[in-house]
Amino acid sequence: MTVRRAAADKAPKVTAPRLAPVRPGELRDDPAPEFRRGVRYDGVRYSRASADGLDLGATDFAECEFTGVSFNETQLRGATFRDCILTEVYAPVLTAARASLRDVEIGNPRWGSAELYESGWQSVRIDGGKLDYVNLRGSKLTDVQISDCIINELDLGSCTATRVALKNCTIGTLDFTGARLKDFDLRGTDFRTISGLGSVAGLVVDDYQLTLLAPLLAAHLGVVVA
Repeated sequence: MTVRRAAADKAPKVTAPRLAPVRPGELRDDPAPEFRRGVRYDGVRYSRASADGLDLGATDFAECEFTGVSFNETQLRGATFRDCILTEVYAPVLTAARASLRDVEIGNPRWGSAELYESGWQSVRIDGGKLDYVNLRGSKLTDVQISDCIINELDLGSCTATRVALKNCTIGTLDFTGARLKDFDLRGTDFRTISGLGSVAGLVVDDYQLTLLAPLLAAHLGVVVA
């Protein structure tokens, strides 16, 4: 009993994501929005609208709610989403490099190829959904939780990720090449393979995941198991 307690006391503490609740104020409905580049939209509710193919680079959305909105091939480079809720947003091709998300909740997204490299995420929650390819290379992720999501490929190369949790997700390929991780909690998530094993310091896994990682780590280190 004493030995077990001592081992538990020495176990590293894992800090969970610090997620602020998203509570937009009073919203006004816009049934036929005319989105424009670089404009600030504040306190608006959008339902089943389409922004397909529009250039909305540097557009600022604050305290907005999106339900069933389509962003297919929308140019969202450098756009900002603050205190926003996005539910069932649809984008076979999502282009949002260098976007900024702060205090954002995303529910059941359907994304194909999502180009989100060099973006900044702070206090972001994704629940459910199916994502094909998510490119977050060079991004800064702080206090992010992704739960019950299917992701074919998640590219976190060269990103800085602090207090990130993937819970009950199914992921095909995870790429950590050149990443800097702290309190990156992968426990409870299924994955097929991980690349960038030289950059997984700060990754938290469970016992079962460690058995899956063992042959990958052995191959990375050149260890032959005979």
